[in-house]
Amino acid sequence: MKTLLYTITILIIIIWALGFFVYAVGSLLVHLLLILAVVLAIVGYKIKNS
Repeated sequence: MKTLLYTITILIIIIWALGFFVYAVGSLLVHLLLILAVVLAIVGYKIKNS
């Protein structure tokens, strides 16, 4: 489960970076992806420590 969360987090960060630096996706979508990646990283950390 935690491996899946980390994989999703990495994919979201890559998509966020592409949207931020390469494509003009829109400010809201780019920041929502970043927030989602941070939340998934925190959830993965909590699962790892429990």
